[in-house]
Amino acid sequence: MSQANTVTVQILEKEYQVACPEEQESQLVTSAKYLDKQMRSIRNSGKVIGLERIAVMAALNIGYELLQASDHPEANPPSGDSVKRLNRKLDDALYDLRQLEIG
Repeated sequence: MSQANTVTVQILEKEYQVACPEEQESQLVTSAKYLDKQMRSIRNSGKVIGLERIAVMAALNIGYELLQASDHPEANPPSGDSVKRLNRKLDDALYDLRQLEIG
């Protein structure tokens, strides 16, 4: 396994530094862009207020998309390890977001 490096991603005009193995950097950046797009869509709807609530709604929507994809075997669903890594990254992002709101 390669050594993790720090990748800076921007979500809703805020920068986050995430430890990531070098060979997974492009997937992390793509994931962050997708999350940013989802969170912007939720924020722009005007129905959800507060970064933490927006992040939770985005996580629920993305989780639903993953479950929908796994219900269709022909769609090549993500592996269990991929889902666990995504959940861990979401948990870390939510923790960081809470720390920013506290500070």
